[in-house]
Amino acid sequence: MNATANTFSFKQIAIDFKEITKAGLAVSVVFSSIAGYLLGVLDFHDLKVTTLLMLAIGGYCMVGASNAFNQVIEKDLDALMDRTKNRPVASGRMSPNRALFIASLLTIVGLILLYNINPKSAMFGAISIFLYTSVYTPLKQYTPLSVFVGAFPGAIPFMLGWVAATNNFGIEAGTLFLIQFFWQFPHFWAIGWFLYEDYEKAGFFMLPNGKKDSSTALQIILYCFWLLIASLLPFAMNYLIVKPRLLLSPVAAVMVFLLGLWMIIYAVKLYKERTSKAARTLMLVSVSYISLLQLVYIIDKFLR
Repeated sequence: MNATANTFSFKQIAIDFKEITKAGLAVSVVFSSIAGYLLGVLDFHDLKVTTLLMLAIGGYCMVGASNAFNQVIEKDLDALMDRTKNRPVASGRMSPNRALFIASLLTIVGLILLYNINPKSAMFGAISIFLYTSVYTPLKQYTPLSVFVGAFPGAIPFMLGWVAATNNFGIEAGTLFLIQFFWQFPHFWAIGWFLYEDYEKAGFFMLPNGKKDSSTALQIILYCFWLLIASLLPFAMNYLIVKPRLLLSPVAAVMVFLLGLWMIIYAVKLYKERTSKAARTLMLVSVSYISLLQLVYIIDKFLR
């Protein structure tokens, strides 16, 4: 009986930890950071396993801490929504104090690991947590501009990897930031569209004008175009900057263009249909898009 109880307890603890840190999201963020790191190093010989491990674990801690703080702050609101009512704190399985302890511990560990890479990485990690928990989270109840604010911490991981590799924030790191920044809008507005009724229960304002209408759909299309332009900037750098570190070959540029067109097609489909199904499909496309884009960048770099 004791062995069974302990097994169940450890299993539940692991499940709750995954949920409070939002493991799926955290892993995707870590992937973005690693992608940025691989783009930042000069070649395979400059890869440092210890740095990659610190970036991966530190990045997970930063995202996990942000999500844990968020779930403590919004525990009463999470309890109102079907999507979030079974989260550890909202459901009562985990006390707010325990969640705060986990969030604080993750913050400390994450910052130490990132600082050991270089101070700039730790600074951007700290900025990310602050903006997400102290600005984005409370704004969600008051204004759709919360998505704009949330796009800043959401855009840091891709750029953070570059900074970890180079200890420098320049035009290349800014370009990676810009790509993930513009990506946030079609992604989160698509989520805000198909979860509109659920968000409404908690009083969250996620769509740009608060409605599932043509204006919102048009803005999604517009940001998909901005995303396409930003994603092609590394190709333009071939002609605008002398010896740029971030490059894109013509073949890769065509692939990036086609990926951007893929996003636009599904954004237009949402404009035409204006259904939750179309919005959910766009969200799934956006998740695949950002991972495929980063893979194209990486493969192009090491095959060039």
